[in-house]
Amino acid sequence: MQTGISNHPHPTEEEEVVVGTWRLPGTLYLPDNPFSLVIFAHGSGSSRFSARNRQVAGALARRGMAALLFDLLRREEEEAQGRAKVFDIPFLAERMVDAIAWVDRRWTAETMPIGLFGASTGAAAALVAAAHLPKRVGAVVSRGGRPDLAGDALDEVQAPTLLIVGGADTLVLELNRAAELRLKGITALKVVPGATHLFSEPGAMEDVVALATDWFERYLASVPE
Repeated sequence: MQTGISNHPHPTEEEEVVVGTWRLPGTLYLPDNPFSLVIFAHGSGSSRFSARNRQVAGALARRGMAALLFDLLRREEEEAQGRAKVFDIPFLAERMVDAIAWVDRRWTAETMPIGLFGASTGAAAALVAAAHLPKRVGAVVSRGGRPDLAGDALDEVQAPTLLIVGGADTLVLELNRAAELRLKGITALKVVPGATHLFSEPGAMEDVVALATDWFERYLASVPE
């Protein structure tokens, strides 16, 4: 495993994978000798093809961090039962936990530091998974997230957590401010001025990318010997 961080962009391969017990389709961004891996939890109505999440994943890979984007639900699950599974946070968190187990099986020779990146409702699933695996998840980033949907699990999260919210996303910003007060570990709330929920404004996603990559690099990087 890499123990230092290079200032040069890392060559990256994209590999289509089948993730976990449920055999869910995913895309693995794999740089040379990654020093950590970030698993993405997309929001409702999105998938592993989310352009915004892929933008973050590509930036992480260039900094030496592998990234896994996968579909939390199969298409039939998204359409069944009035789309109830889309908002079933414990169910989605269970699949995040299973994805972490899949990563551990893939890298059997050593323990790969794990981070979780959640967008919208996916942020709640990431936080619940982090609460379930406090010794395994090293950092969490939420983009425009709904941490309130994590419920009591918020009080159990130990991983350093970054909450990124658009300044014009007023309701979600208030929900994140309330969540920040409940999180017990290292926590930061960063507001992207003028950005709405999808960070579609010019330069907004670039701010998200910079904040997220810096956070994961800080808390997932191995300490040089």
